[in-house]
Amino acid sequence: MASNNEASSSPTNETDNRTSTNSLSAESSAPAELSAVVDELLNTLSNKFAGVSSEIFAKMDEMSRRLDNLETQLQSGGQNDGRSSPTKPQ
Repeated sequence: MASNNEASSSPTNETDNRTSTNSLSAESSAPAELSAVVDELLNTLSNKFAGVSSEIFAKMDEMSRRLDNLETQLQSGGQNDGRSSPTKPQ
């Protein structure tokens, strides 16, 4: 009976060894996958940050232009006895 148990346990051991080998290769590829996902996430965040940054700079440029126009209107309107109020440009 002992030899029968050894014969029946041998295929199981081979299956366990294959499973173990597959799990080792899966474990070794897990850091590579994680690295790829993190790199993709960082690239996405970097692109979004660049987009938001350029939007902010565009809005600041627009605000600067509008402030310059307002300053010009106030300086020219100040000669009209100071009673006129600037209107918001449409």
